[in-house]
Parts: sequence; structure tokens; C-alpha cells
Amino acid sequence: MAGGATWTASIGADPRLACPISPVVDMVFSRWTTPILWTLHAHGRQRFVELERRITDITPKVLTQRLRQLERDGLVVRTYHPEVPPRVEYEISDLGRSLAPLFAQLAEWGAGHLDEVEQARRDYDDADAAR
Repeated sequence: MAGGATWTASIGADPRLACPISPVVDMVFSRWTTPILWTLHAHGRQRFVELERRITDITPKVLTQRLRQLERDGLVVRTYHPEVPPRVEYEISDLGRSLAPLFAQLAEWGAGHLDEVEQARRDYDDADAAR
């Protein structure tokens, strides 16, 4: 087999292998994951109610689900304090913190290119309306 054919055959039917960053994108860039990680990175350890206040429009149910998934993925650490009343805090793990350079690059890209994206969208919508 040629080099390309070998690579194509090796990925088989698993679409994740066709794009090796897909699992990372699915895990890190789901709707609420990025704001949660960003908030924990920027503001440090937070209680649930503090996260709710900082991340607007998220429901308690979805925040709970995302925090559990992030804890399962090793990106967030949950600490239970057996006090009266009990206190639970969340913080970004070292693994989660390792995403900071990626987020910084994305923020930099956004600052430099989102105006272009908005202009492209306006141009597309104007052209589509003219059709």
C-alpha cells in the first residue's frame, strides 16, 4: 500500500482517528466546559454558587453535570468539607491548568480575528439575502 492508503486503512471506521484532536475538542470545548474551566483558572477555587454567579445562563442541573464530567476527566478537583452546613469547592486541576496556553492562544486568535469573522458573516448574509 502507498503511504496514504496505509494511513487511511489504519483509521478504519473510527472517525476520531481521522481527526486526532476530535476527542480533545469534544471534551474541552463543549458548550459549558470552557466557561467553567476559564472561571476556575481565572478566579481560583470556587463554591458551586460562586460558579453559578460568574457563569450566567447556566442552569444548576447543567452546571452539576458538567462539573461531574470535568471531575471524571481529571480537569477539575472537587473538595468536600464535612462541616455544618457541608461545603463543597471546585478548583481546576494541574491537568486542567495545562490547557491554559491553548486557551491563551484561542483568546489571542479571537482578539485578532473575530472582527473578520463578523464581517464575513455580514457579507455572507447580505449575499444570501440578495439571492
